[in-house]
Amino acid sequence: MNAGRIVRGAWLSLLVLSAACGQQEASQQEDNTMKASTTYLYLLRKTPFFDRLNTAQLRWTIDHSREWEAQAGTVVANCSSADKGDDFWILLDGRWQVEHDGHTYPAGHADAGKWFSASETSGSCQLVTTGHSYVMKITRADMNDMLGRGFAFESHLQQGHAYYRTMFAVASASH
Repeated sequence: MNAGRIVRGAWLSLLVLSAACGQQEASQQEDNTMKASTTYLYLLRKTPFFDRLNTAQLRWTIDHSREWEAQAGTVVANCSSADKGDDFWILLDGRWQVEHDGHTYPAGHADAGKWFSASETSGSCQLVTTGHSYVMKITRADMNDMLGRGFAFESHLQQGHAYYRTMFAVASASH
């Protein structure tokens, strides 16, 4: 009788182990999903988009945003005409690109395209990480609040506006 329990226990252990391995494989195949991440003040201070903020402003930013970790190939945002979300995405570390009409427009965390909002786009496109990256989402309302509080984002926003204006003007002209 004991031998039967041992055999059943062994089979049960193998089934549980097999299921766990299957779940691990599935999660490895789903690497292209974003995972919540913790924003650290000392790292945020070194990020070009936030480099002109004081400590109180950085803390306010951390309290009014959400950081995500994304593997290469992760779609961060879609900008189809049906989904023109106007949240801001900031590239904290890594690289991403906007894919629009068969063209790619890359940017790193120090480039003009270091932030993105679907409201800047025309037509459909998507924002995709091209390497292991950390991104931050800030709602339009919180961004407007930050700007109203005097957060020094103007030069970064102007660079991005010019970058996206040129990108989508070139894309429109090629049609």
